[in-house]
Amino acid sequence: MSIAAAAVVVPLGLLFLTSGLVVNLIQAVCFILVRPLSKSTYRRINRVVAELLWLELVWLIDWWAGVKIQLYTDPETFRLMGKEHALLISNHRSDIDWLVGWVLAQRSGCLGSTLAVMKKSSKFLPSGLLRLKDYPQPFWLALFVEGTRFTQAKLLAAQEYATASGLPVPRNVLIPRTKGFVSAVSHMRSFVPAVYDVTVAIPKTQPSPTMLRLFKGQPSAVHVHIKRHLMKELPETDDAAAQWCRDVFVAKDALLDKHKVEDTFGEGEFQDTGRPIKSLLVVISWACLLILGALKFLQWSSLLSSWKGISFTAIGLAIVTVLMHILIKFSQSERSTPAKVAPAKPKNGGESSEPGRHKHH
Repeated sequence: MSIAAAAVVVPLGLLFLTSGLVVNLIQAVCFILVRPLSKSTYRRINRVVAELLWLELVWLIDWWAGVKIQLYTDPETFRLMGKEHALLISNHRSDIDWLVGWVLAQRSGCLGSTLAVMKKSSKFLPSGLLRLKDYPQPFWLALFVEGTRFTQAKLLAAQEYATASGLPVPRNVLIPRTKGFVSAVSHMRSFVPAVYDVTVAIPKTQPSPTMLRLFKGQPSAVHVHIKRHLMKELPETDDAAAQWCRDVFVAKDALLDKHKVEDTFGEGEFQDTGRPIKSLLVVISWACLLILGALKFLQWSSLLSSWKGISFTAIGLAIVTVLMHILIKFSQSERSTPAKVAPAKPKNGGESSEPGRHKHH
């Protein structure tokens, strides 16, 4: 990390880490004192507190880096976003797709109750879904069913597997792993009314957004297309639901082909989500509290009045720098584990298995 980048990353890292510790402390206290008395009240408090933390990342995209997110969907879907429980399935195009989802959730008013399921946590999905059944406010559960972030090397592996297995050969997406999706549908069918099919694309005239670009304040653009499907219209059996998911990704692949040509989504109307000032106010508040707390602490401890205190401060800043460097490096698509594809059975030897497990970042 360059000195110029560190000069930006370290203050933001201190802000995120400190506010994260404060939020975790509040959540722990509420878990001990409030949850035993009222689970619903605890969830409402936790939702608000979590949003105070996630709004910092929304600010990072909206106000610091100036990433422009263009949403394409129909007016009815746009009206219902944030007003109903929803299962989201998305392609994993860039390093910050999960942050783009949080921005849309914030615009829709459900940021504090938005969950993203990563590959390693998918094995805990069934038990987690059962706890959502009585959730008091609208939530989004996002699944990245490709299991890993998109790179050209992973696309090549997916294309080789598809060719050997007699499946449609993808050009812009990876082959979805459907086990988590099927589990989610089977457990959520009774209380979640809709599945949002989310397609993320990067305009060909824009650089792909990364965490490092965000921290450096470098702008970019992301296009998002959302198509709403009624949960009750999905197939009942597990095999049919899995095939439905694969068919959705075939259609998503064709939509991305069209995007390559037109550099926009030809389906759905453009919906302007605006840039709310709420995240800016939250970050200003956190920053003021951090500065005030730091000044009071330095005044009380006289930390910078001795070489020992100065050394301690320098070590702390170095630790923050290293942690942020690790976060940025491991957020890059190229750092994620390459997709492993199970060998396909011969076409005359019965159905082929799905690709081997993808390790998510």
